[in-house]
Amino acid sequence: MPKKKATKKKVAAKKKVVRKAPARKKAVKKKAVKKAVKKAVKKKAVKKKVAKKAVKKKAVKKK
Repeated sequence: MPKKKATKKKVAAKKKVVRKAPARKKAVKKKAVKKAVKKAVKKKAVKKKVAKKAVKKKAVKKK
């Protein structure tokens, strides 16, 4: 559980950063996040679950 809490905090921090950033930076961030997710997936199968969750959250936010 502590690990999940840590990730939530990180996500919240990212949200704040995204809100402050102009639209163009937001697009760049999304690309960077996708790349980071891909890297994480390659590194460990366990991380795949975390990455998928992050991607799902982003998809929900877009809607």
